[in-house]
Amino acid sequence: MDINTLRIAVTLVSFVLFVGIVAWAWSRRRESDFEAAAQLPFQDEAPSSNPRRD
Repeated sequence: MDINTLRIAVTLVSFVLFVGIVAWAWSRRRESDFEAAAQLPFQDEAPSSNPRRD
């Protein structure tokens, strides 16, 4: 097995992994989870009882 065969194999595995991640991210089953995660920065935080003083 020469180095070019290894490079081709690594490229193909990387491409398949990339396509798998894209398919996972765009799947409808994950849509509600991602929507909830997108709203996390906008949720109100409870005020701290001991505010930090700088």
